Parts: sequence; structure tokens; C-alpha cells
Amino acid sequence: MENYRLFDLLHNLKNLPQKEDALAAKENGVWKKHSTQNYIDTVNFLSYAFINMGVQPGDKIGLISNNRPEWNFVDYACLQTGAINTPLYPTISENDLKHVIAEADIKYFFVSNEALYEKVKSCSSKSTIRKIFTFEQKAEIDSIRDLITNGKNAPQEKILEKIKSEIKPDDLATLIYTSGTTGNPKGVMLSHRNFISNVIATKNLCPFENNWRALSFLPLNHVYERMISYLYTSHGLSVYYAESMDTIGANLKEVKPHIFVTVPRLLEKVYEKIVTTGTQLKGIKKVLFFWALKLGLRYEQHGSNGRWYEFQLKIANKIIFNKWREALGGNVVAIVSGGSALQSRLARVFLSAKIKVLEGYGLTETSPVISVNNYDDDKIKIGTVGLPLFNVEVKIAEDGEVYARGPNVMLGYYKQPELTKEVIDKEGWFHTGDIGIFEDGKFLKITDRKKEMFKTSGGKYIAPQVIESKLKESRFIEQAMVIGENEKFPSAFIVPSFVNLKQWCEKRNIVYNSNEEMVKNKEVIERINEEVEIANAELAQYEKIKKIELLNTEWTVERGEMTPKLSLKRKIILSENKIAYHKIYQHNEII
Repeated sequence: MENYRLFDLLHNLKNLPQKEDALAAKENGVWKKHSTQNYIDTVNFLSYAFINMGVQPGDKIGLISNNRPEWNFVDYACLQTGAINTPLYPTISENDLKHVIAEADIKYFFVSNEALYEKVKSCSSKSTIRKIFTFEQKAEIDSIRDLITNGKNAPQEKILEKIKSEIKPDDLATLIYTSGTTGNPKGVMLSHRNFISNVIATKNLCPFENNWRALSFLPLNHVYERMISYLYTSHGLSVYYAESMDTIGANLKEVKPHIFVTVPRLLEKVYEKIVTTGTQLKGIKKVLFFWALKLGLRYEQHGSNGRWYEFQLKIANKIIFNKWREALGGNVVAIVSGGSALQSRLARVFLSAKIKVLEGYGLTETSPVISVNNYDDDKIKIGTVGLPLFNVEVKIAEDGEVYARGPNVMLGYYKQPELTKEVIDKEGWFHTGDIGIFEDGKFLKITDRKKEMFKTSGGKYIAPQVIESKLKESRFIEQAMVIGENEKFPSAFIVPSFVNLKQWCEKRNIVYNSNEEMVKNKEVIERINEEVEIANAELAQYEKIKKIELLNTEWTVERGEMTPKLSLKRKIILSENKIAYHKIYQHNEII
């Protein structure tokens, strides 16, 4: 497989047990399934159509869509015709979209619906885009179905085979634009080998079986879900696409997947929903629920808590945690978590419930995986991002920054050689920008982002993400941002969990008419401060949060306060909350 091109994964499906549901997505409330043969045929028909309309190797093809089989059809057609799939988030701003279209010189565009068609059209008036195609058929708009029919009626097998034979593993496969927290998005150039090296290194991540089903809901345009999608294909798994983020719970019960990948925030929401359900129980059921929960939060690996604990845990799994597994469909063997730090308590409680959450780490520039916890018990360590992949070297620089080197490291940033030199040194080490350490000499632990660390006026370094993660362990805190650069002490902006806070207020007859009114209530502020003190108990004196300001609106991607992978855009949030910042630091004294 080392010399595979990505499209070889698709065609290798012929050598695996054939599926009636190689891909599946809902149309009008019904699962529409694509067989293995239909999958391969459709990609080939679309490839012929590309050839017929003059697509050349190296041409950029834009793609904005939710997860659906058509996404894969376009991706593999690009890969095997040498065109460069340039996928983008549906939420991309018009300014960023114009920047990408112009810089990448996109020739053709695929979008999922009419609204995105109009968005791309309005941003491409002065560009070289020749045509925009939609996945949903609309009158007077070219659709992917028209192209598939065209290719089926006018096949170009010999030309396609010739093009495929000339594509090399080290050739550019895709251009992925990362939003970042500042400036214009950067185009990350990834080769076939970059992705394939990751697929090879994660092939035994867990005990994959050909009859497994995977549920996909993280955006395919993000490198994380996309690489995992290639991994699924390498094993011949069936992939079902969730209808939306709002239907994940229902889709889990329908599909009964064996694996899915997620980001910590979604796992946090699952956990919070479970706890909220527990609080609504009565009598012995409520007592047993919280007994099991407290047991799970104390979980230690390898039976370290002793026989009595393990005996109790068996009972908890039979009467309480089995319902958690049923809520995830009943078949889940593993959940892969990435994108940001997973709270240790979540790892503990899910592992105690026999739900293996495998936390990993990587970046778009590393295709993406650098390290990951594996399924085997001796290859998991709670609180870390696991073992470096066998084909990736990892070292910690003198200042604590994590460096990585291997076949997964990108070709570079598109049209930005100087920026590329800043992150890939002469020895081939990619500078991740993350701070980390090795635990037990082998498990990588990420402690913070190098660029996000700051100094207080007392000269103490503050790692905000570590503190924010502790704050968000509270079910009353939805979001948090630690502030205090060049100030005497660290403080925090906190967005409460209004769902849980509302229930708390109702029980105490606290009257309010809006979230804005709620966050100004003295009792509410005192309650959140109690949660802050719980987090503070685990921090060094100079790290403790001295003051907070409660905000009444959640930060979102749409308003530009977060990146699509839910990283905080700190400068923007600070700019929007100058009054709250001034309120905290105007006297620079602890009241």
C-alpha cells in the first residue's frame, strides 16, 4: 500500500466483500444506499465527464457541501483525473471565499444546494470559474447528475487509465484551506503519500471488521474526517452520513455504528445530556445513577483501583452504563476524538462504561495524525494524545514545542514558500506550534498552544487552554476564555450553560426574562464563582482565576468568534468585550 495513490483505495474495494451499503445517506427521510459497484461506477462516470469537459491534471475544483455520497464521488473523480479537490466549509465568509477562488484559480465548483450556488456565484464574478454544479437538481442549474449521465454515455476509459498511470504518490492530491485564528486562510498542500502514510499507520487503530458501519458527521472538508474516511475505505466499511448535527442522536440509534469520530465538545454535550437526564430521575434510580457516575469518574486503568472497585464497576455496567451504550446504538467499539483536548474526566467515565474513546492529535499540515491512543489497553493513557505513529518521528524542542517529521508532513503552503520555511526547518521537522511533554517516556501530552500562552505582569507564563478545559468541566460553564496578558492576575470571560443554569434558577425561584438579565443576577454569579473555585483548587497560585465576567451570548463560527474546528479567535473575542475587560482590570486590584 506504500505506493498507493488515494484512488487505489477505492478500486481495491473490488478485492473486499461487496456491500449494498458502501455509502448511505438519507433522502426524503429514507436511507439511500450505494453499493460498492455503484460507488466505483459513479466515480468513473464522473471522471469521464471531467475529461469530456476539458478538466486537466492540476486544475483546481472547489467543493462546498455537507457530508453526503456526492462529496466522495467528486473527491475520487478529482483524485484519479489529477484535478485538485479544494474543499471549503459551507460557513466560509464571502471575503475568505473570494480569496480562495482567486488564489487557487478554481476552474469548476461543486455545491450541495441552491443557496451555496448563489453564494459561490456572487463571489466569482471576476474569477476564472467556468461552471458551478449542484448536487440537488434545480431548473436551469447544471447538476452532478447531468455530468454522471454525460460520462456514462461518453466513456473515456483509455484516457482515464493513462492519466491514472501518470499520477505518482508524491503528487499533490488536495488543497485544504485552514481558517486559522488570524489573517487569510492558508492553502495546505497534501499529497497522496501524505494521506496514505496516515492510513497505513492507523490501519490497526482498532479491530476493524469488514461488516462494520461507521457514522460520519464531522465535515469531510476537514482533514480529520477525510483521512478517517480513507481509512474506512481501506477496510471496506459501510459509511452512513448523519443528516445533520441535530440528528446525531437519532441517527446513532438507526445506524447502530461500530465506530465514529468526533470532537470533544460533542462528547461533552453527550455527557451533559446524560447527567441532565440523571438529575430528572427519582428515588432509587437517581441514587444508582449518581453512584455509577461517581464510580466512573474515579476510573483508573489496569485495575488500579482494586478488586472491590472493579466488582462495583461490573454492577454499574450492567444496570446503568449499558443504557449509555444503547444510546450510542449498542454496537460502538471505538470513538475517535480529536481537534482539541479531551477532558480527562470524560475519558475516564466513558472508558469505565466500556466505551473506548481514542484521543488523537494532529494538524492539517500533518495529514493529520501525529499520535493517537490505540484500542489495546496498554496503548491508552488517559490525559494524553497517545503514542506517536510508527512512521512519524516526534521530539520536544528546548522551549517545549512539539516537532514532527515523517511522510505525513505536507508539501507546503500553496504559493507561500516563505511561510512554509517558517514551519518546516531544513531537517524536515514540522514545528506544530503546540507545547507538549512525554509521559512514561512514550505517551504524548499536549499542554497548550505556543502562540496562545501569555505572561502576566509578574512574569509568570499562563497556559489558557489548560485552565479553560478545567473550567468547562463544570456543567454550568459552556465556554470560557482566560485573559490577563501583562496584567497582575488571570481572569476569564465565561459563557454559562444556559440550559443547565435555567433549571437551577427555576428550582430556586430566581426570576429572569433573558440571558442578559440572568448573567447579572448576584446568585447566578456566586454559583458560577463556586465552579471557578473548584477549578482553581487544581491550579498553581499564579494560575488561579481571580475575576470573571459572565457573557450572555455563546461564541459561534458564524459570527467569526471561533474557527470551524471550534478554536477561539481570541483577538476578536477580546475586541468584542472591551467593556467587560475594562471592568475586570480598570483598577488592577483584587477586590
